[in-house]
Amino acid sequence: MLVGDRAKYLGIIMGLTFASFLITQQASIFVGLMMRTYGFISDIPLVDIWVMDPQVKFIDATKSVQSQQLHRVRSIPGVAWAMPLMKSFMNARLENGIIEVVSVIGIDDATFIGGPPAMREGRVTDLWQADTVIADFLGASRDLARRMPDGRSIPLAKGDFLEIQNRRVKVVGISEASRTFQWQPMLYTTYSRAAGFVPEDRRPLDYILVKVRPAEDVAAVARRITRVTGLLAHTRDAFELSTVAYFMKNTGIPINFGISILLGFLVGTAIAGQTFYNFTLDNVRYFGLLKAMGAGTGVLLRMILLQAITVGGIGYGLGIGLATLFGRAVEGSELAFRMPWQLLLISAGAVMLICALSAIISMIKVIRLEPGIVFKG
Repeated sequence: MLVGDRAKYLGIIMGLTFASFLITQQASIFVGLMMRTYGFISDIPLVDIWVMDPQVKFIDATKSVQSQQLHRVRSIPGVAWAMPLMKSFMNARLENGIIEVVSVIGIDDATFIGGPPAMREGRVTDLWQADTVIADFLGASRDLARRMPDGRSIPLAKGDFLEIQNRRVKVVGISEASRTFQWQPMLYTTYSRAAGFVPEDRRPLDYILVKVRPAEDVAAVARRITRVTGLLAHTRDAFELSTVAYFMKNTGIPINFGISILLGFLVGTAIAGQTFYNFTLDNVRYFGLLKAMGAGTGVLLRMILLQAITVGGIGYGLGIGLATLFGRAVEGSELAFRMPWQLLLISAGAVMLICALSAIISMIKVIRLEPGIVFKG
């Protein structure tokens, strides 16, 4: 019955494939976008606790704290070490005179805690040289690149110069960094040098990065820091969740992607449900014949359910395959795309729900079916 009418059979599979693809693809882009919001936090895995002003809601909304707080945090039991971090948006003038907004990251002068996760060119220790910075690869090849009269773009390279807050600095390295929600290029430098870029009346200490002693509970130490200093101390995971929660609550991103995912679900349900119901109507005589031969209603319902699961499995597999190919095609591009295994289970559940709804519509017809229909006409 299922494959007897090829047009309806393929129509059901195409509907489920489209639904599976759209749900998985849009959800993967949404997950990738949300993961980018805390990409900077993920790039510093050595840190257990982020300490900040209590008004900070997410990673890019910095609010400076007093420098004395760094020493107070270091004195708290359970803290192995605590390092300063500055994260501030500033103006950078390129050699061709164009001004770009950049994110200046000031990291500890001695240990370079908070520095780039990997280097393409140069070494992090090159920051010990006077008036130097390290640029992230994406920013160097995009916003900080020089535009030539013939239309060519020459990426910022090691050895080039910039002006930050009217102070000339040399690029001594190009780093790798996770893509973040913010588009501004990142420039890493030492904390003391970054502090010199800001006005004297502004405190440069935005975050305190804490490593907990091996025998200590991270959450307990975070609560201890909050109690003693009055600052907000987040574990790394909690700070990532706080950042995601801010964007979920204060932007229209979840609504936009939610509408796309819901549209895929509704279209898949409409196509698969209507086609599956028509398939049942076309085969109602055969169901009636089976019923007249003694097949119970339960057997017929299991037949319909098996048919729905079969086309659902095929459509789900094709949709996931197309979504995976799409992810590979956009890998490394501006488009965010992450497909964790949990998302595959959610997509499978959505497709199975579509199949269940489609099967229920057909089951109602079969339950009400009279065996004598086989003898009519």
